[in-house]
Amino acid sequence: MPALGQRAFCEWLGTAFLLAAVVGSGIMARELTGDDALALLCNTLPTGAILAVLILVFGPLSGAHFNPAVSLTFALRGELPWSTATIYIAAQVLGGLVGVWAAHLMFELPLWQFSITQRTGPGQWLAEAVATFGLLLTIFGCVSRRPESVPYAVGLYITAAYWFTASTSFANPAVTIARSLSDTFTGIAPAGVAAFIVSQFAGMVAAIILSRWLWRE
Repeated sequence: MPALGQRAFCEWLGTAFLLAAVVGSGIMARELTGDDALALLCNTLPTGAILAVLILVFGPLSGAHFNPAVSLTFALRGELPWSTATIYIAAQVLGGLVGVWAAHLMFELPLWQFSITQRTGPGQWLAEAVATFGLLLTIFGCVSRRPESVPYAVGLYITAAYWFTASTSFANPAVTIARSLSDTFTGIAPAGVAAFIVSQFAGMVAAIILSRWLWRE
């Protein structure tokens, strides 16, 4: 097993690439089209694709969580030491910020900015709970029976969830925090971050409970 420092670096770098893909493809989509539906599609496909690639690359090294909800879930299930989970989460949050800033620099936008896109309300909060619940069930189900399918299943799930959830499926506290610092197509106003994260953790808890019932050893 790689050293903890190597694993934390993988979580940092993987999350940075994920956010660069999410924000960068959103900027490119907005530049190339004025149609919101087409822009969302152009944002969706790179996000699902990069997730599959990143999990294939970093999965054997760190587990390729790239998501505090995933790391916290494995800690709660006793499958990841709490000290490691804490380091992973810190690396993920920092990596997300670096990814957003890299996207800004690539498109020659101001490095430091705050989103003004309002994403709030019961429908959005329910969507984030559903999105996170479904993501974690996807991971648990595949790990339990077909672990080699995790990269493709997660990429496909997020691709689908972009479209069937009202929030476009953030499903990730690190992603939510990072996207609040980008006033671009994929941004979320900072005032909406806390409620999104609470909803994500609610979906996480529901997924843990159900997965223990469905996939008991």
